[in-house]
Amino acid sequence: MKATRAGQDMAHRQHERIPDSPASGVRPGGLLAFGVIVLALNLRPAVVAASPLLDTIRDGTGMSATAVGLLTTLPLLCFGLLAPFAPRLGRRFGMEPALLATMVAICAGTALRLVPSMAALLGGTVIVGAGIAVANVLLPGVIKRDFPHRVGLMTGLYSMSLFGGAALAAGITVPVEHAAHLDWRTTLAMWGLLGVFAVVIWVPQFRRHTRATAAEARGAAHPVRGLWRHPVAWLVTGYMGLQSLSYYAAAAWLPTILGNAGMAEGTAGWMLSFSSLLGIAGAFLSPVLASRGVRPGLLATLGAMLTVAGFAGLVAAPVSGAYLWMALLGLGQGAAISLAMLFIVERAPDGRHAAQLSSMAQCFGYLLASVGPLALGALHQLTDSWTVPLVMLIVLLVPQAFIGLGAARERHAAPAGAQDRETQG
Repeated sequence: MKATRAGQDMAHRQHERIPDSPASGVRPGGLLAFGVIVLALNLRPAVVAASPLLDTIRDGTGMSATAVGLLTTLPLLCFGLLAPFAPRLGRRFGMEPALLATMVAICAGTALRLVPSMAALLGGTVIVGAGIAVANVLLPGVIKRDFPHRVGLMTGLYSMSLFGGAALAAGITVPVEHAAHLDWRTTLAMWGLLGVFAVVIWVPQFRRHTRATAAEARGAAHPVRGLWRHPVAWLVTGYMGLQSLSYYAAAAWLPTILGNAGMAEGTAGWMLSFSSLLGIAGAFLSPVLASRGVRPGLLATLGAMLTVAGFAGLVAAPVSGAYLWMALLGLGQGAAISLAMLFIVERAPDGRHAAQLSSMAQCFGYLLASVGPLALGALHQLTDSWTVPLVMLIVLLVPQAFIGLGAARERHAAPAGAQDRETQG
């Protein structure tokens, strides 16, 4: 029976897998894997780079604190609101052309922000957010479709690239601005150069798209339906939403929390970058360990526990133990985001389901994440303390861990009518 099932799985993969070009001279999947990593590197810098420049932008434009806050809030809203449309774009135009278009959108959006007007600044931010929103959803589908035997490794590299891009933008945007004597508009726009590099790397994937046309046409004719009613899909979505809320709420306020506790402003800003650097390690190791036999449910619980310890440390001794708390937060939150991506890929039976599940999870997750910073700030204003907001984040990590245990079980989110080769773990 096991042999029969293995044969069916192999036939299914051969049917779904698009062959690599033997004339490329590159080990099968190598160029595509590099392209996925480069695209992932572009999914945070154009957004994160605005954060350390907010005060400069506000002084230069006269924008209110609320208006300038849209530079970080609008992309999150785009991530959530546009996620449901991404699978349709992938089916209609093909995954490779759609992903190329996302990189072009990021380049265009960053260039538009060079125009000296508030409308161009906010409009460019929306275009950047739209491009990232579609790529966020489609890339896990590419990993599922083209790397069925390397899911853990590719998810780790993908998640590591997300954190790496964010850490790079948070850490070097202001130093580069000062060293090169750039104005803030040019500093923001320079991150579009990374998008140009991604476009160059991704163009060869059109050859793959030509060979994939027939398979994608079949997928377009039979889109995935009923996923929003599937319990496994909601477990994956719930985990994605809770870890996103925790991460973005903390990232928005960590420098302020440390600054209010007496830490110098420059040091408080560095602590967020330090946490992101440790997040790279957590994001890479977690799915790799899962692929090597460590139970994903155990990793989800451990990630939540590390994050709880980091938040608890910020309550008890925010300044004296700051490096330890930031390390714990980075490792825990890095593990959580990579596990959220791994669950999207592993709980889907094929690339089409992965793209649709990614759409559902990220729609809910990023919409929830967009209200996290506002809710945390409101609690702080109401209580005139950071203790209650941090305790609230700790409390939310309990359901995150339990939902992670459910999402980690080896079964597929495949609605009725789909081939659902589930196994009970």
